[in-house]
Amino acid sequence: MSEGTALELNALIRLRAAARNLELGARRRVLSAQAGGYLSVYHGRGMEFDEVRAYQAGDDARTIDWRVTARRGRPHTKLFREERERPVLFLVDLHPGMYFGSRVQYKSVLAGQLSAVLGWAAVSAGDRVGGIIQGAGRHHEIYPAAREAGLLPMLRAMVQLQPKMPGELVTGRLDGALARMARIALPGSMIVIFSDFRELGHNAEKYLSTLTRHNDVIAALLYDPLEAAAPPPGFYRLGVNRQRVTVDTSRTSVIEQWQAQFQMHREKIRSICRRHTIHFMEIATTDAIVPALRSGMARHRKTQ
Repeated sequence: MSEGTALELNALIRLRAAARNLELGARRRVLSAQAGGYLSVYHGRGMEFDEVRAYQAGDDARTIDWRVTARRGRPHTKLFREERERPVLFLVDLHPGMYFGSRVQYKSVLAGQLSAVLGWAAVSAGDRVGGIIQGAGRHHEIYPAAREAGLLPMLRAMVQLQPKMPGELVTGRLDGALARMARIALPGSMIVIFSDFRELGHNAEKYLSTLTRHNDVIAALLYDPLEAAAPPPGFYRLGVNRQRVTVDTSRTSVIEQWQAQFQMHREKIRSICRRHTIHFMEIATTDAIVPALRSGMARHRKTQ
């Protein structure tokens, strides 16, 4: 099989070397007890209980331990410490429409490689890795686990569920994956979505809103350059099965419509991300994996 048309387990494992020096973002920082509470880089508490001490001016009233307060006759508050392992969850969209690429690699291969590199970076940072791999009519859920125990099952699932041929789009299929992610994600997780978002449905924003309430969410729009710009002038037969149409890219109106449709799709996803405070980045099948991730994650850290 060609390197750019199919995901292979050994190749995904070898990407561990490419993940060196790739940072996922800053961790949670704990403020002093006098300042009260903690400063969250990622949403949600994501903290482990440490001890109880007497309440001090400036402490967050929400952390008061009422049982100890009643027993001792004066206010006491709970102290928390940073979790040593942060869950990093991936939603890897491998629907049949991702079986497409005009140059370098298919979108499905791009999604798998990006997930593998970031997954290895998370393992290197001591984070727990898991996620949801969404294929055509099937999916795998991998609950976060430390080191390779979480990442390797995810890599195997991507190889197993990758599309083998193009197929028709099913609007809303991605919504189901988002709903499952909302169910398994623990507060304080980092969630990374790799998709072309072509199967986004009407319920997607409801689940995205749930996810962003207590987690840090990153959405990476994956695309092929041919989706953004029409091919050279000529007649092209496009589509799958009974949805095939012939287009003439020698006509200016066709070229303009071609580009406008992609721009509308990109702006739709970007707008959704803005509404729900989701970090948006876009990566093409022709982009180098590590530089694209480093650039996208660097912009993410600047917004934190």
